[in-house]
Amino acid sequence: MEPQGVVVVGSISADVTAFTRRLPRRGETVLGDDVTLVLGGKGANQAVAAARAGAPTWLVGCVGTDPFGEIVSSALRSHGVALTEVRSVAGRTGVAHIRVDASGENDIVMTPLANADLSAEMVDESIRAVRDTASVLLLQLETPVDVACHAAETGARAGLTVVLDPAPARPLPDRVWPHVAVVTPNESEATALTGVEVVDAESAERAAAWFLDRGVRHALITLGAAGVLSVTQDRTRHFPAYPVTPVDTTAAGDAFTGFVGAALAAGLDTATAIRRGMAAGALATTLPGASPSLPDRKAVDELLDAEGTARRGRSPRGTNGA
Repeated sequence: MEPQGVVVVGSISADVTAFTRRLPRRGETVLGDDVTLVLGGKGANQAVAAARAGAPTWLVGCVGTDPFGEIVSSALRSHGVALTEVRSVAGRTGVAHIRVDASGENDIVMTPLANADLSAEMVDESIRAVRDTASVLLLQLETPVDVACHAAETGARAGLTVVLDPAPARPLPDRVWPHVAVVTPNESEATALTGVEVVDAESAERAAAWFLDRGVRHALITLGAAGVLSVTQDRTRHFPAYPVTPVDTTAAGDAFTGFVGAALAAGLDTATAIRRGMAAGALATTLPGASPSLPDRKAVDELLDAEGTARRGRSPRGTNGA
């Protein structure tokens, strides 16, 4: 049987989220409505999403020796993420301060702390440990960039399908791109990396071409309510978004990438993987917080079934327009 696991190399944080009617202007104080403390970090979020999608999942990352380290480790364990490759290092666990307004929009300050201790040697050791059971590697950029680039190269050489969520966006050396099978930036990340201002499907396609020209095999530009543009050398395809009422967009991109990775690891075709990722991302916006908002496989299946029925009902020929 082919390996069907997902290994995630990335950040782990304690997310402190303040909810308020509107975000403060510079120098202004506003009163909040609520505050939460939950597991976060793009690496942890994507690992939880992949695990909740049904994939055996390992997370490679670092936590501190402070109380936050215990909190996030316990949360990862409760979601079914394997902790054998999570290291405890001296110092403090990473912290993200998130502010969410009444429309569900947010801004985030991520302080890496223990995440900065993740090393290339740790990555090599972990990939050797899981490469016989994992087939997909998920990466983001909240850990040291050189370590993320090293992970892409090491993972690709080990035969893993490398999926890179380039967030937060920052310049990467050209040598890393040929090792990336799938890249999943949103509009702002694609704009920052490519220099193409992504405002619609046409500009998203130009940005996607930038990635393909550098060796990436498949670019998935996520466009929020406008859906996802999928671009390979052979085909460009638009996938419309699933309609939901957003409460908090935190971790929606992580839900998308985690479910895409799990679907690819399970051997599903790329169109199915994209739809599953989009359904997970849509559902994640309907609940507040990072990891608490990540849906499970059952919820995604139900949304896909309901939306498929609705789209067939809207189509005069009974076909799915996605």
